[in-house]
Amino acid sequence: MSQRTATVQRGTKETSINVSLNLDGTGKSSLSTGVGFFDHMLESFARHGLFDLEIRCEGDLHVDTHHTIEDVGIVLGDALKKSLGNKEGIRRYGSCTLPMDEALVLCAVDISGRPFFVEDLRFGGEMMGDMPTQMVREFFYAISYSAGLNLHFCQQRGDNDHHIAECCFKAFARALSAAVSIEPRVSGAWSTKGVL
Repeated sequence: MSQRTATVQRGTKETSINVSLNLDGTGKSSLSTGVGFFDHMLESFARHGLFDLEIRCEGDLHVDTHHTIEDVGIVLGDALKKSLGNKEGIRRYGSCTLPMDEALVLCAVDISGRPFFVEDLRFGGEMMGDMPTQMVREFFYAISYSAGLNLHFCQQRGDNDHHIAECCFKAFARALSAAVSIEPRVSGAWSTKGVL
């Protein structure tokens, strides 16, 4: 099997981003977005998905964190799409129900090529450290549409915003890890259409 890796660079007036992703890694990460809580979530994503991930972002944080977090989602989604190539032999679907203390979140993903994002996340506050709670949704929406994922989050319980957010990132990591794994019995794309 060829290496499933990608490096993507993207520059706009708002952000300059470099992302390197290895789907078959060991969970190593090197992250610098300028948003500490976001880096913590991305580290959890890499570690629990066993993805090797490097992200460097210089964004207009003097405005707020929106462009930085959303654009990292776009570029990471692009890197995911490129690293999968023609998606031959992948299991395509993955799901994980993940607990963290009082919080419990289900994530389900279909690497279908048809982007769709659904969530029922319920945050109680406005901020988690230096990251607005509303940016959790924006980040995953950006990944979903950039990578072509059907992505669902169902919050089953939870009161602590940090726990809820971390459940989302870890559950997404585990669900995505399952979906990108190789099924040796499948030849080509796992779809009646023949392509994903």
